[in-house]
Amino acid sequence: MTLRLLLLTSALIVAGCGTAADTSPDTVQAQTAVSQGMVTAANPYAVEAGADILRAGGSAVDAAVAVQAVLGLVEPQSSGLGGGAFMVLHDPKTDKTWTYDGRETAPAAATSALFLDESGQPLRYFDGIASGRSTGVPGAVAMLGMAHADYGKLDWSETFNPAIALAEDGFVVSPRMADLVARMGRFVLPRDDNARAYFFVDGDPERPIPAGFKRDNPAYADTLRAIAADPRALLTGPIAQAIIDKTREAPLPGTLTLDDMANYQPIKKPALCSTYRNHRLCSAPPPSSGGVGVQAILGMLEPFDMARVGPGVEGWHYFIEASQLAYADRDRYVGDPAFVTVPIDTMLDKGYLAGRSGLIKPMAALANYPAGNLGVAGTDATAEVPGTSHFTIVDADGLIVSMTTTVEAPFGSQRMVRGFMLNNELTDFSFRPTDDAGNPIANRVQPGKRPRSSMAPHIVFGPNGDFAFATGSPGGNAILAYTAKSIVGMIDWNLSAQDAINLPNVIARNGTVRMEARDLPEEDTDEVQRAGPAQEFGMQSDIIEGLESMGHDIVRSRGEISGLHIIHRLPDGTLDGGADPRREGIVIRVDNADAP
Repeated sequence: MTLRLLLLTSALIVAGCGTAADTSPDTVQAQTAVSQGMVTAANPYAVEAGADILRAGGSAVDAAVAVQAVLGLVEPQSSGLGGGAFMVLHDPKTDKTWTYDGRETAPAAATSALFLDESGQPLRYFDGIASGRSTGVPGAVAMLGMAHADYGKLDWSETFNPAIALAEDGFVVSPRMADLVARMGRFVLPRDDNARAYFFVDGDPERPIPAGFKRDNPAYADTLRAIAADPRALLTGPIAQAIIDKTREAPLPGTLTLDDMANYQPIKKPALCSTYRNHRLCSAPPPSSGGVGVQAILGMLEPFDMARVGPGVEGWHYFIEASQLAYADRDRYVGDPAFVTVPIDTMLDKGYLAGRSGLIKPMAALANYPAGNLGVAGTDATAEVPGTSHFTIVDADGLIVSMTTTVEAPFGSQRMVRGFMLNNELTDFSFRPTDDAGNPIANRVQPGKRPRSSMAPHIVFGPNGDFAFATGSPGGNAILAYTAKSIVGMIDWNLSAQDAINLPNVIARNGTVRMEARDLPEEDTDEVQRAGPAQEFGMQSDIIEGLESMGHDIVRSRGEISGLHIIHRLPDGTLDGGADPRREGIVIRVDNADAP
């Protein structure tokens, strides 16, 4: 273990497009060179691994591989080798912005009854998660392999060295990981033999590993060695077979096959870009709903003078109403575009968004929030469990990576194989194939389909076309709100990266508003959000009361589990970063002088 990692360990113990939606690669004006590299992510071990790769002369993509490999070890509740991801990348040499889609896919044998019981009714949500049916073909590693082939500077195998060393030497379990092991240990996590042996002291389900516990993972190191030799090692051969075998175990065994695994391909395509005021926003297109959802929120805010009203009652009112309307469209119309028609151009058309924005009243909440009339589609109420992780990297050459990565629920399907957790991403599909009126739901299960995601990694360019900042967050369907908040904070309210992250989180969907609030009594703690140490960033009581007087139905939350990680390019070309204190991340700047 390096001296840097030892110091981080000690600190951790103590801390406890001219059109609305372009379909060609985004092109921006050339900019002056970025003078440093920077990494920000949700765990110090992962950030240091990425920084070490940059110091060794690696690219932002090289660093992304290292960060993901370490996150899968030290933050297995959120992401890992067995999950999926979306990466948005800007290449300053060609002035193009791309999306790499590593979203999981459903097996060829999947049917519309995947998450229905014998009587044709949707399974209880957690029963679906903790099943063999919930796991899709994992795509994150293959996606990173594709990006590395395009933009890697170091050997692929070299990028795994930090994670292999950490898995063999051991790492100090963080407070967040320990808390989630204890919480999930009350449910399904101990049922899996591998997970029970790994996450519980001496395999005793009554003794979850505590914060400060030193945990090694030799099986994970062996898996990484296989991947280091072959980016598709998870998709063919013995590891693929081990994944399939695990999904075939009861209860509710799945149907994944070696053909499903071997046929998987990540996708590279142009980023989804639109404008907000004098900035340009680029993100992941469907099957992620994050790009179109965030950009729709901002498009509806454009007619309002958000800079003038600021983060007060009026400003948050507009943000809430725009969010409600954007979520309504997102919920109804977004799915995998290989299977359904997604009206992206209309959803981000300035005229359409102006019409939606015109529904918003200055001083009163709307009585309801219908989706726009964009064609026949079923009403989808797909649930998404808060989870996932996000990291942002810029290298000394100005290559930018904004990547959101996930296994879905905490610890995915609760099933562990070869040292890593399997995803439960298929529960991101609607459990029902049709709504009550019989209309087909865009995000219904279909064989080979990618489930809709909320991941919203963004890269934002300023008025002159230069890179301005990159942002993104975990958090289930709340990702759209977290990410949009950060963009409003930086563009409209002129906040630093850290101050934009620290703004209260406000999630408005399906007619209700969940909001971080100050001064909540202990008994009002929301069980789902309990782990978020964010009450100090909660909304002031007078603003909440003002919003309630307008008719907003507000649920006060002790703390949201966002994980925003932002890198901001300052006017002089230097970099400033922010890490969400609601998680455990840090920011490390890497000066050119540090590189060989």
